[in-house]
Amino acid sequence: MRDDELDWQLSSYTDTGACVEVARPPGEVLVRDSKRRAGARISVEPAAFAAMVDWAKTHQV
Repeated sequence: MRDDELDWQLSSYTDTGACVEVARPPGEVLVRDSKRRAGARISVEPAAFAAMVDWAKTHQV
């Protein structure tokens, strides 16, 4: 799937736009750097992404 076909969403916890963006095509979650949109992106299984988000809500990084 091409990037222009994806609905990328910026993290709601950023005030500068320098964060991560996610897109959710069927069966995966794609993550990319909002400052380097044409750069690399990673693919994560939805369950793993949900677990990471839950962990991040309870831990300070």
